[in-house]
Amino acid sequence: MSEQTTASPVVRRVDARHRYEILVDETRAGLTSYRDRDDQRVFFHTEIDDAYAGQGLAAALVQQALADVRASGLRIVPVCPYVAKFLTKHLEFADITDPVTPEVLSWLDARLGR
Repeated sequence: MSEQTTASPVVRRVDARHRYEILVDETRAGLTSYRDRDDQRVFFHTEIDDAYAGQGLAAALVQQALADVRASGLRIVPVCPYVAKFLTKHLEFADITDPVTPEVLSWLDARLGR
């Protein structure tokens, strides 16, 4: 009988690419993208590769990303629907969450060239 050992997922911030990545056995399984606006980290997209779906990786990724935002002294703006939904269930981040406003959305569109 063989035992399969799987390392715990690891989340890392990749500033040069404006995202957090979650790695499983050193392979990127997903990411959440952001742009920084003054003292705000604006999250706009989260995805998990289909091969890793259903393993709770998106929640682990976002939890650790938001904890990093808090540790960095920044605030959260949840443009990404997944991040927004996560925040409705994790009120411990309410004190550092700012609303998504038309101004933020215009700023983000300009930043992303949309």
